[in-house]
Amino acid sequence: MNNQNTSHTDKPVAIVTGGAKGIGAACCVELFNKGFTVGINYRSSKSQAEKVLSAIENQGFLLQADLSDTDQVESMVQQIKEVTGKVDVLVNNAGVSVNSPIHAMKIDDFDSQRSALRGAWFLTKRILRLFMLRRSQGRIINISSVTGHTGNAGQIPYTMEKAAMDAMTKSLSKELSGRNILVNSVAPGFIDTEMTGELPEEIKKTIFANIPLGRIGHPEEVAEVVGFLATGGTYITGSVIHVNGGMYGG
Repeated sequence: MNNQNTSHTDKPVAIVTGGAKGIGAACCVELFNKGFTVGINYRSSKSQAEKVLSAIENQGFLLQADLSDTDQVESMVQQIKEVTGKVDVLVNNAGVSVNSPIHAMKIDDFDSQRSALRGAWFLTKRILRLFMLRRSQGRIINISSVTGHTGNAGQIPYTMEKAAMDAMTKSLSKELSGRNILVNSVAPGFIDTEMTGELPEEIKKTIFANIPLGRIGHPEEVAEVVGFLATGGTYITGSVIHVNGGMYGG
């Protein structure tokens, strides 16, 4: 475990899943700049996670866990408790993307996509104890996708998962509003990440042609919205905020 001056910190604490690269890494940097101690979750990209930790001047700690494994989630939550004693913000960003037309998709592919949703649900369930240890307040920010609203050929399980993330946001916001825990989704459009880089070229061309701003988005532009929801927006909960260059208005 890498951590520096984080044990029961007086600074607010943010946990970012899938924080080693892409949108997750940008969120870690943004939240550090907002004054948070950041817990950087990763599954296997340790070297990339270490680079993110260095980028935030070691003002955080690494959390290795495969969120599809409930035992690893339990261990991660215990580690967070031991290191910081609290959580103020949880960013559910970790995910996978299975790309295949329905006739060629295997059950295992579908199940691997479903496990990402289950991981976000289970981590949220277990980490709520740390929101409530000292006081009932905090922010949960779920990273979904514009495709959960528009659909996308060849990505049926992915679009189902992201639509479900937004549904979880709406229901959880109602459950937790009495505890002053705000729950929102950020739904990126076509963002320059490794995941979008794996899309077939014909799908990329179709998406790009439908972006009114005429360009791909950047992870930092999504992270800016996450930073706002983590520190402001005190009357916003149960909402889905779209960051997509105008390709979908919600």
